[in-house]
Amino acid sequence: MAIEVTRTYVGSIQNHRQVRDGLDSLGDSASKIWNVARWTADRIWDVIGEIPDEGVLKSYMKNQSCWKDLNAQSSQKVIEELSDAFQSWFDLRQKDSKANPPGYRKQGDTRPKSTVTFKADGFKHDPKNNRVRLSKGSNLKEHFSDFLLCEYQTRPDVDLSEVNSVQNVRAVWNGDEWELHFVCKVTLETNESAGDDVAGIDLGITNLATVAFPDEYVLYPGNSLKQDKHYFTQAEYDTEGENGPSSKSMWARRKLVDRETHFFHVLTESIITECVERGVGTLAVSWPEDVRESDWGTTGNKKLHSWAFDRITQYLAYKGEMRGVEVLKKNEWDTSKTCSNCGDTTKSNRVERGLYVCSSCELVGNADCNGAENMRQKITPSPHGEDRSNGCVAQPSTYLFDRESGMFRTREQVVS
Repeated sequence: MAIEVTRTYVGSIQNHRQVRDGLDSLGDSASKIWNVARWTADRIWDVIGEIPDEGVLKSYMKNQSCWKDLNAQSSQKVIEELSDAFQSWFDLRQKDSKANPPGYRKQGDTRPKSTVTFKADGFKHDPKNNRVRLSKGSNLKEHFSDFLLCEYQTRPDVDLSEVNSVQNVRAVWNGDEWELHFVCKVTLETNESAGDDVAGIDLGITNLATVAFPDEYVLYPGNSLKQDKHYFTQAEYDTEGENGPSSKSMWARRKLVDRETHFFHVLTESIITECVERGVGTLAVSWPEDVRESDWGTTGNKKLHSWAFDRITQYLAYKGEMRGVEVLKKNEWDTSKTCSNCGDTTKSNRVERGLYVCSSCELVGNADCNGAENMRQKITPSPHGEDRSNGCVAQPSTYLFDRESGMFRTREQVVS
């Protein structure tokens, strides 16, 4: 069976020296549009106490001279990004009154260069010759047909002439140079169901994922990711400049984002591979509905805001779809306090963060494993207690992220 999915492919610009100045100008223009719109939103906020919506800002900005520095759709995309940033701030402010609103973008050599998005009428793609023509706004054109012609190269396994369509092209500054991101529609062949068995997965903050397979429990701790966040966040703060982020600070931000992206891809790939090898065709994933609206205090809210449960679920879904594993989001309500062996729901059974002790059947086990098993039982017809025991729940396997190989391995493999 074939499915159509969206993929983003990165292309390095081969004629970077020839097009860099032009891309710098476009990046500067995107920053200017953002800053003018941000200033306008601030003035309206002072008068009426509300941030103007996306449509109002677009209507106002169309009359500003900077609007025509970019292709119209590219300018509109900047306003859409600003509106999304304000919405994220509104959501976060409900839990953290000290949350900062979207700021201004620095300009000049010390500023982070703004990404420029080119939609349908802003680019012309020539995949046979690995070239893409990017439009300039009328203010930046030296003549009517002026444009930037970028020659690019993708990974050897990527052929953009075989994709269904390129939806948009983004010029992104990676810290050292500009690169192109091609957002494409791609048709992929999917496998038949990996099997008839069911697994459940409990997503958490300390153990990012705990999986209840039919014959084993597996913990995937987030220790490596936590270490990266501490190191690179500290590096960012230590090198913050007086006039905004320094180049070292921006490097730390980019490095952390890259590490996180790799980590989540490897994590989800490992889980889906385990499902395929164990004949698991259905994976029930805990979905914490309304968790973003919960108030867990200042420290707790920061952890919840950075909790990537939605990102992990998204990665699991599309990786599973290609390999015959159906990923189902299931409400995790009561799974942390319910005994997976007898169904007792006494709240005090959850003795502490990592320990579950049932007051009825005396099951003693890892609390995350108990939650994962409850997720599994939301799908499987197996009754409570049919195939679980204290030893199984209390002694899960642990897969750690191995920095040397960049993969998840059993604890024994990593230590050795």
